[in-house]
Amino acid sequence: MFRILLLIFTIFNIFSFAKELKMEELVWERGDSFLYFLSKNQIPLSLYHNLDKEDKELTAEIIAGVKYQILRDENDEIEQILIPISEDLQIQLYKDTNNEFKILFSPISYNIENESLVFKVSKSVYQDIVDNTQNPKLASALLKAYANTINYTGMKKDDKVAIIYSQKRRLGKVYGDLDIKAAMVEVNKKPFYIFKYGDSDYYDKNARQLQSYTFILPVGNARISSPFNPGRFHPILKKYRAHLGIDYAAPIGTPVKAAGSGKIIFRGVKGGYGNVIQVSHNNGYMTLYAHLSRFGKYKVGDYVRQGQVIAYVGTTGLSTGPHLHFGMYKNNTAINPAKIVRVVKDSLTGKERQQFMQVAAEYEKDLAKAIAENKSSVLESQFENIVELK
Repeated sequence: MFRILLLIFTIFNIFSFAKELKMEELVWERGDSFLYFLSKNQIPLSLYHNLDKEDKELTAEIIAGVKYQILRDENDEIEQILIPISEDLQIQLYKDTNNEFKILFSPISYNIENESLVFKVSKSVYQDIVDNTQNPKLASALLKAYANTINYTGMKKDDKVAIIYSQKRRLGKVYGDLDIKAAMVEVNKKPFYIFKYGDSDYYDKNARQLQSYTFILPVGNARISSPFNPGRFHPILKKYRAHLGIDYAAPIGTPVKAAGSGKIIFRGVKGGYGNVIQVSHNNGYMTLYAHLSRFGKYKVGDYVRQGQVIAYVGTTGLSTGPHLHFGMYKNNTAINPAKIVRVVKDSLTGKERQQFMQVAAEYEKDLAKAIAENKSSVLESQFENIVELK
């Protein structure tokens, strides 16, 4: 256990190994900024002020409710802190050999495990998944994937459900979002299949899309000044560089439109992003609009329709020129807006349909094999929030 837990901390000095260490897992509080967090933990604010613009912006990506880890010594002094800003990148605060705090952005290590689950319905699809796996994320993901295309009230006891999915795992616990590849749900012994094709779309056996939720560009056909980058090592800067959105260059005052219909959940200042609006949409999507010069008439809690003007382009926060930073998230995970903002077809045609049918046929074989073997998924364990390291 000692070695496994230490793997997540990529910088350790020799002295730290002689200490008795414990890891504490906490939850980022709503409304906390990175600067407030540093101040609360008596960490020099200069760590933030000395960051470059891009890294300062990344500190605004910390999502309320995210779990982060603090490593403390026997005197309860902080040795290291790991704060995820995406599923692949984290802020790492640590003490160097001079006992001074340093900051860097480092990749998050995790394993991807392929899983399958087969069961007969006894209570409900959701509750049976939770009972079989102790993983409510899987239950929610399946219901979202089917997008209300099934009338669950018609289900009979002993109807089968089969799921093929992949799950990230870190420190022995499920981590981040999971990815359902294919599923089969029986309703009164009639099977309903779904297959994932592309980045986030699900289709039935006839290549018809289950959900048709489209987003539009918030500032029309503006020039992209900085693309989405989930976090790659920069060979010149010699550090990990990420940009969790797309920057669109546009004059100050250009109207910013809601990319999709939804509810405004945040309107205010958010660290290096300056003036920000966040909109929650159906199916776990959320959009973020940053560096705004001013807001529109809509307030937090208001429902806006796709295309309505919610703000205006600006250069507030850490911005070198007027532009809109547009971020998109699925289940609190940053995704590339360029792959989502597009016209979604109700059904696939031509070569795309042929490719899908080949993928679906393979997944259907995998589902049949899982059903024949009555595959059961991993039963997730619950862990304490503090682990003693000696």
